[in-house]
Amino acid sequence: MRRPSTRITIVSGHTVKQVAKLSGVSVRTLHHYDEIGLLKPASVGVNGYRYYGREELLRLQQILFHRELGLALDDIRRLLDAPGFDRVAALKAHRAKLAADIERYAQLMHTIDETLAALEGARAMEDKAMYRGFDPEKQAKYEAWIVERYPGMQRVMEASKALTKTWKQADFDSAQADMEAVESGMASALAGGLPVDSEHVQALVRRLSLLVSRYWTEPVTGPGFVGLANLYGEHPDFRARYEARAQGLTEYLQAAMRVFAEKELA
Repeated sequence: MRRPSTRITIVSGHTVKQVAKLSGVSVRTLHHYDEIGLLKPASVGVNGYRYYGREELLRLQQILFHRELGLALDDIRRLLDAPGFDRVAALKAHRAKLAADIERYAQLMHTIDETLAALEGARAMEDKAMYRGFDPEKQAKYEAWIVERYPGMQRVMEASKALTKTWKQADFDSAQADMEAVESGMASALAGGLPVDSEHVQALVRRLSLLVSRYWTEPVTGPGFVGLANLYGEHPDFRARYEARAQGLTEYLQAAMRVFAEKELA
């Protein structure tokens, strides 16, 4: 009597863990991309494992490029799924923007080197040379974007500018160090899977609220802090900054800030 044959499904491709190792994107984020339909696996094995082929790897690359540009996940999905999406054209556009950024960053590095040389007495530096490489047009667009969406922020920004005019270099250095500590700490907490309402995460957000209060001339309120959290998620520059540290950090920080506002700034 013949034994019944057992059918085995052969699945090829990279597992979630392998894709995470290749790309630097966390397993948690890849699962999230699958859940929202942004990056579906090529197949799912009988063991429940997700498997990704070359097409999925190329799509993930596009996702990461667009995240670098500050696009929201929903916008990226709509863009990549559009009938006329051209991957080659998109890559060329990414390359052109990166080339422009490299040129500007090279100029900024040169400005830093010149300033250091001047401060160390190696050579003199013209006042105008201190500002080469900065993009005043970009700063103006940034401020206009905020005022358009948050009209009340114009008064806050003007007051903040007036306040920081009195700062010394040590004040700026201290604020920068605090921001670095908060952002790196939040990225580590996200990687460690800590809940946004955990004591450690909320301590980091408290430090952020104290930092914000140094820039604002009025006390930080719950609605104001939530508004700042919304701004972090909506403005492409902020989103790009946080996502460069860790995928999903923007939403993680926003959620933590909202918890803090509700519990401590109500």
